[in-house]
Amino acid sequence: MIEILNASKTYHQGEQEVCALRDVSFTIEKGEFLSIMGPSGSGKSTLLNLIGGLDQPSRGEIFIDGSPLHGITDDDLTLIRRRKVGFIFQFFNLLPILTAVENVSLPLLLDGVPFSRIREKAVHLLESVGLGSRIEHRPEQLSGGEMQRVAIARALVTDPAVLLADEPTGNLDSHRSEEILRLLKQLNRSGPTIIMVTHDSGAASFGTRIIKLRDGSLSEDIAIGGSPA
Repeated sequence: MIEILNASKTYHQGEQEVCALRDVSFTIEKGEFLSIMGPSGSGKSTLLNLIGGLDQPSRGEIFIDGSPLHGITDDDLTLIRRRKVGFIFQFFNLLPILTAVENVSLPLLLDGVPFSRIREKAVHLLESVGLGSRIEHRPEQLSGGEMQRVAIARALVTDPAVLLADEPTGNLDSHRSEEILRLLKQLNRSGPTIIMVTHDSGAASFGTRIIKLRDGSLSEDIAIGGSPA
């Protein structure tokens, strides 16, 4: 599903060169739930951004479902991000002037699909994440956990092959965090490959595999087999 080959990322801060990622290589199989862990500054979010095509490696190559993320036009990269990858962020990134169903519909609207054709799908996804009674509510009328569920439904509306989650429970209390993690686990059983960045070992244990980064390098790759039901 995903292949990372000698991926490195270097940033320049004035005259100083900062290496955020160093020659990282591994593969991710279809259907995995991969947790990426590491201390602050270890390269976790950098790696996730490279996999999602939000940034380009300084060196190395990345493939998603056989499609390279290097050497292609910006338009082609945008299509890959829009149609093959779903994104979930720590701070939800919902548009405050839109209702839940409108926020979920937005990726397909940007792709030119008429709203009349996608409302039914958006409503179904909101029902599937337990928000069937909140479809016309705006973000300010929702709790943190409910906003993250809207964000998950929005990430799923394009039927992505890969779901990328950057600290998806970092802004939630422990109860809401567990609800979201169990939802992601349930979705993974019959849906997309999931790659989640987290600093929380308890959250990471919901995955099927943990990769640990330290100082931009891959330090551990652990298959964890059983995970919370």
